[in-house]
Amino acid sequence: SHNIKLNEAKEFFFVFSKKYGDYPNVIYEVFNEPDYETWADVKLYSEEIIKVIRKNDPDNIILIGSPSWDQDIHLPAKNPITIDKNIMYTMHFYAATHQKWLRDRTDEAIKSGLPIFVSESAGMEDYKSWQEYIDWMEQRGISWVVWSVSDKDETCSILKKSAKSDGHWKTEDLKESGIRTREYLRFYNSKEP
Repeated sequence: SHNIKLNEAKEFFFVFSKKYGDYPNVIYEVFNEPDYETWADVKLYSEEIIKVIRKNDPDNIILIGSPSWDQDIHLPAKNPITIDKNIMYTMHFYAATHQKWLRDRTDEAIKSGLPIFVSESAGMEDYKSWQEYIDWMEQRGISWVVWSVSDKDETCSILKKSAKSDGHWKTEDLKESGIRTREYLRFYNSKEP
């Protein structure tokens, strides 16, 4: 939802954290892409959800979004959440749309001490800009996720209609963005320490 639904979110995150909170690989994203909410609204909502999650899960990472579809990262940098230590703030980009200004804004947030996680991104067939973003994230040690693992008819989806739902995809099941994503993941995760 792009709207705050506090009661529903509290119920969901309580049940989810109770069921999965013991697993160390669970990451909670409490509000994906706030759009027109203010940072004050998002912050207050997030603090309430953090309290609910922490009743069942004291230590897994919680991701916090920012206004304007996770691009106003400068707002939490000026006024971060302080009720919990194990949180990160999300930034989203689409390489064909979001250029250097968003990287610069995020760099300023990082300089202020804000931990960043790119929980949604894509090349959108602008592979030069995508590589610039990948290089930027790798240089800063920022974890990133690609949107989306689906066969929707959009440039951001990585699968063709031939892809089976159980995985084990062949190259011919991947769109160009899927092939590049696989190449990035293999390259950046196979480096020697």
